[in-house]
Amino acid sequence: MELQTPISLETIKKLKVGDVVYLTGVIYTGRDAAHKKIVELTNKGEKLPFELESNVIYYVGPSPTRPVDVIGSAGPTSSYRMDAYIETVLPFFSISIGKGPRDSKVKEILKNKGLYLSATGGAAVLISESIKKSEVVAFPELGPEAIHRFEVKRFPAIVTYDAHGNDLLLAGIEKYQK
Repeated sequence: MELQTPISLETIKKLKVGDVVYLTGVIYTGRDAAHKKIVELTNKGEKLPFELESNVIYYVGPSPTRPVDVIGSAGPTSSYRMDAYIETVLPFFSISIGKGPRDSKVKEILKNKGLYLSATGGAAVLISESIKKSEVVAFPELGPEAIHRFEVKRFPAIVTYDAHGNDLLLAGIEKYQK
């Protein structure tokens, strides 16, 4: 399914685990160091240091870019590292993209509000081909963990946790065990 960012709550609620999506538009990046800074700003009542154009965040620390490329390798980071920040970050980014399982509380927090999408680990070069523009928009001192603004076209992902509390990873395990 083709989706344009930002993605509406109505669309979020229609998506189901296992749906393959292709995102086009703006997505942001951020890992644990950037999440920590977002929480610190929020706790102080301060605004984010960039204008939000999208509700999607990709857990990635892009590798260095060659002069001829838009970006280096851009594979997903293990998402569990951002779980401690989900409640504070969710109002800004209702859709997160990463890899691997998350804490059970994340599924509860996402109910009726958000999605967790998986990008394929090991496909970093392929994923980077969908990134058409990249710029650092916040926390440049964090290096690869700075927040980047990506313009993407047909960024591939799969719905892993939907807004109804379903979990593709658990469903796969249960199916295999039968």
